[in-house]
Amino acid sequence: MADIRHDIFRNISQKKVIARIIASDYGILAGSTAAKNEAINLGLTILQWTDDASVVNKDDLIARFIGTPMQIVIAEEKVVGQMAKPSGIATAAKKFVEQAGNHIKIVSGSWKKMPITLKDTIRKAVAVGGAAIRISDRPFIYLDKNYIRMLGGISASLSVTANMNDYQRVVQVDGSYNSIGNEACEAAENGASIIFIDTGHMNDVKEATHVLSERHLRDKVNIAFAGGICLEQLNELKLLDVDILDVGRAIVDAPLLDMRMVVEKNES
Repeated sequence: MADIRHDIFRNISQKKVIARIIASDYGILAGSTAAKNEAINLGLTILQWTDDASVVNKDDLIARFIGTPMQIVIAEEKVVGQMAKPSGIATAAKKFVEQAGNHIKIVSGSWKKMPITLKDTIRKAVAVGGAAIRISDRPFIYLDKNYIRMLGGISASLSVTANMNDYQRVVQVDGSYNSIGNEACEAAENGASIIFIDTGHMNDVKEATHVLSERHLRDKVNIAFAGGICLEQLNELKLLDVDILDVGRAIVDAPLLDMRMVVEKNES
């Protein structure tokens, strides 16, 4: 179907229009590089552009460019779309990182659950916000509950991977085989580097760290926690003996950073 906008703009199709993209709220800009490339591909002439990871406040200028009326209206769809959602994700990630301070590492690994076409965009946005995209900076093997069930338990899973010396081993515990505390100790005793408590229950962290400490195993492992974590819980979570928080929906499904495009003036 033909785009009716060509007919709407037929009498001014060759005019040059200056437009700007303006932030409607505070946020951390992400997706800016991809948006700029999109603008260039549309044939727009770039006058000003704000880089990724820049802080923007309400009414701040994000971008300014020149194009034909048709280019401008397409840019409103394609260029703004490259930034609004990623910037919302980066902003949410930044809030978690800032509130956590130096005490806890914030990770958001839920980008793995997103459609493959969106994964790279979301992963970059999380990183722009300062959160980690992986639970460890080193190569690691993640032995989740399904691996553990198929391999016959926590000890058996760690035994199978015992000779993989180049990898840290991350073990998910959920109380399927024993108490959370005993599962955590079993993982620590058999070579786990990170114990991942993915239950969403803070009492599970308290139990696991208490039992690990009693058996002098706490210093051998890092404790990661996940499960519906939201920003309002963070101050309470900081009181726990936890090293890593893996935040899912509250970051990757954060509201977009609202921004608007405004036509500034026409030039012949």
